[in-house]
Amino acid sequence: MHDQFDVTLEDGDLLSEVELTTTLIIAASESEEHLSQEEIDVLLGVTPRKPID
Repeated sequence: MHDQFDVTLEDGDLLSEVELTTTLIIAASESEEHLSQEEIDVLLGVTPRKPID
């Protein structure tokens, strides 16, 4: 018999956001200076856009 209360409470997008936030918090706490925008971008996996000609 199926248990209606046996559900997985997992949100993949939310877990990804929590992981990124945790990564930033750890990096910031280990740094003696403010993180630069470039360092933050690297931690988040952001790639710069190519200029539009």
